[in-house]
Amino acid sequence: MNPETQIDNDEMLPEYDFSGGVRGKYYEAYKQAQNIPQNTIVLDPDVASVFRDSASVNEALRMLLKIASSMKTIPINQDPPLVNS
Repeated sequence: MNPETQIDNDEMLPEYDFSGGVRGKYYEAYKQAQNIPQNTIVLDPDVASVFRDSASVNEALRMLLKIASSMKTIPINQDPPLVNS
């Protein structure tokens, strides 16, 4: 490609001055912002649509834990009792 063709295809305007720019100045900050912490939980879209924010998810999970902890434990070798409905 000759220099004349390259100038014709260049989208940068002459008034853009990057002579004082620093390459990779924000690279590390961007890279860290893109990492998902190990304790992040990703909800399926149908579940996420029910909750407005993480506080409501935490509230629902705490309620579920409270209910589960209040229930009797069933021995592994015993069938659960039948519930008449």
